[in-house]
Amino acid sequence: MTYPDTYYKRTMADRTARPVLSGTVECDAVIVGGGLAGLSTALQLARAGKRVTVLEAESVGFGASGRNGGFVSPGYATGGDDIARVTGKDAARKLHLLSVEGMEFIRENIKTLGIDNAKPEPGIMSVLRYDDGASLKAYADEISREYGYELEYMDRDAVRAVLKSDRYFQALRNPTAFHMHPLNYLRGIAAEIERLGGRICEQSPATSVVSSGSEKRVKTARGEVKAPDVVFTTGGYTGSLNGKLKRSYLPIATYVMVSEEAPELIATAIATKHAIGDNRRAGDYYRLVDGGRRILWGGRITTRAASTAGLVKELRAEMVDTYPQLAGLKTELAWSGLMSYARHLMPQIGRMSPGIWYCTAFGGHGLNTTAIGGKVIAEGILGTSERYKLYQPFGLVWAGGLAGLAVAQLTYWKLQAQDWWRERAA
Repeated sequence: MTYPDTYYKRTMADRTARPVLSGTVECDAVIVGGGLAGLSTALQLARAGKRVTVLEAESVGFGASGRNGGFVSPGYATGGDDIARVTGKDAARKLHLLSVEGMEFIRENIKTLGIDNAKPEPGIMSVLRYDDGASLKAYADEISREYGYELEYMDRDAVRAVLKSDRYFQALRNPTAFHMHPLNYLRGIAAEIERLGGRICEQSPATSVVSSGSEKRVKTARGEVKAPDVVFTTGGYTGSLNGKLKRSYLPIATYVMVSEEAPELIATAIATKHAIGDNRRAGDYYRLVDGGRRILWGGRITTRAASTAGLVKELRAEMVDTYPQLAGLKTELAWSGLMSYARHLMPQIGRMSPGIWYCTAFGGHGLNTTAIGGKVIAEGILGTSERYKLYQPFGLVWAGGLAGLAVAQLTYWKLQAQDWWRERAA
């Protein structure tokens, strides 16, 4: 499989190629998957003095962790009220605080490890495409009261002063959230794991796992790792290695494009360095990159293989509908990637059996959630906390197979239609 030509790959600062696993390695924990969840787990274990080995089928950050929008902000794809209905209010509050901690975990790693090429940029705006400022104010008040951080309310004039589109109304700005170059962040974390003595093997897909007994064995084509703990963090690229895990999520493709370099034209539409996401349930997200010289625009999902060119045409239509002044802005690069979504629309984080851990299904949740997932799994392995159990109500339920994919696609189309009608009725 060839790594897609993405904006992040083109601007990747560290191009270190890591060796293929060869021979037998004994360690304290083996992590299958070299994305954000796997590397966060490995980092925390290595910091605690554990010997870790990461097996990556392609290269560090190959999957969704290295191809996404780069948003780092609190919360989950599922709303807080929906989470509370399953877990209870107290557990839902703790889960939200974990998502905040995940954001701070990434920020602190960038700072302490000097990952300057992650280029963190503060501020994320959540904008409405219909007029309903009262609901935003109420939500901001609730967040301040429950969690102690402030969301800045922006009225229509304030929004349109920086986002020059008549599609937008009010917004909430989170000044503590940020956006970044996710692949450069991952490469920086990988380098730190290795500095601490950890081993990362690329082009080393796991082919089988012997999970019985106290010593687990993970085999590749050219080697084997023996360890008391195995962590599966493979997300949308999970193969048949662990059938229960593969059956528990849906592989969903998402699409991203990057514009040509045109800073003056872009400035006629977007006059903020903040990342932007709209409130539609089938919405878009975008941000300026290269110091405002290009736009990175993402959105759209499919549950089957789709033409990237065709989906980019739809993304461009969304962009031009929002900003007619950008009709002449050309797309320079586009790509897609697979994310994993659970049927309950929450991440799947926990222990399958003694010594067998999983940390996946982060589609739609953001980098913060993926990072905190790895951190709490490491704590579980180390025995320093059982915070991973907060995610137990959202376990490895069957995602429905082909029927589940069909339902997911129909649900997405339904949400798109509802968004369209709601905007037109506003």
